[in-house]
Amino acid sequence: MNFRSEIFSPDIWDKFDIHDPEHRRKIAGALQYYLAIPDKFIHPQYAKIQEFMKAKKEIQEAQVARLQAFSGPADFPATMGPLLDKFHLQTSYDNGYEQIFDIRDFTGVKADSFSVADVQSGLTFNEIIPGEKLKVYQMSGTKATCYFSYYGGALGWFRGLFDDGQFWQIEDNTKEFRNKAYSGRAAIFYALLEAGAAVKSACIPVLDPGCYDCDSLAVADALALNAAALNILTNVRNKGYGVDPKTTQIAVVAPLQLRARLRMAMSRLQHHFVGAEKVIDFNFFPIITQMLTNTNQFIVVLPKYKLKGAYRMDLTLFSDFDILSYTDVQAGWQRFGGCIGDTDQIECVDATIPSGVGGGR
Repeated sequence: MNFRSEIFSPDIWDKFDIHDPEHRRKIAGALQYYLAIPDKFIHPQYAKIQEFMKAKKEIQEAQVARLQAFSGPADFPATMGPLLDKFHLQTSYDNGYEQIFDIRDFTGVKADSFSVADVQSGLTFNEIIPGEKLKVYQMSGTKATCYFSYYGGALGWFRGLFDDGQFWQIEDNTKEFRNKAYSGRAAIFYALLEAGAAVKSACIPVLDPGCYDCDSLAVADALALNAAALNILTNVRNKGYGVDPKTTQIAVVAPLQLRARLRMAMSRLQHHFVGAEKVIDFNFFPIITQMLTNTNQFIVVLPKYKLKGAYRMDLTLFSDFDILSYTDVQAGWQRFGGCIGDTDQIECVDATIPSGVGGGR
């Protein structure tokens, strides 16, 4: 019985011969196709392929289901279950940052950078080598330039795996490669966001509730988030963003460690009776992530506007065979850039509980 592929066409491994140039060309094309499915934008060469568009839609729906499962009500529609299963089977990266940054498609543009106008106080990043910390640079002036940088990695397929028909190992390596590529891009944007929070002179503190497992803590968290949103809206009110306190959505980016506290803060009522209003006074939406280095802080963000990002080159493969290691090497490269054109769109809340005293409700 032939092995049926989970990520390529089911019959792609039937009679597959790695020593046949046409078969190698076929698998290279299938790999590039697979890597392109979860990207935000649609590559022109796949735009008219119904199967590709269907797979892309499923991934996007699964990403929505994931955010609901992590951030929203526990009773999200049961129909999302299969989508979550599919999502966890093939993806394990975090694209929540795409709800914060205004991401543009520059794949068809010959440019080494893009500009952000009317920058007052901002940040951008430069490319890093493996193991090196993100380099963040200050920006100021009426116009700032955000440069596109290259980021790459390699996938090695030991040819003995093909010779012995161990296609499942090849596919496992391919899933991991795709996840790491997209996770790497996400990590850079989250690091930029944390740098934006770090330039604040001080984060908004959570008022001491005198306990760490009580209603008072949830109220204190909610009040601190309200204060952060108020600061943002006050600071940007004359910048032409057109924000409305009644309708403007504000993101709360939280580490997984603070997920429970955030959900409690966002659901806490002012009074204990039916119909009472929530303590939360703004249109917050949560983004839960494991990519923040500070796990004791909420980052409150006015999304888009001067928080910019752009994808210059999709994850693109280049293939070669290493005769010394008997390995087919697939080198993947991306090119993208990002910047924060206005740090007034960001506030931070220090989630440290001052007293650390346990207690009742």
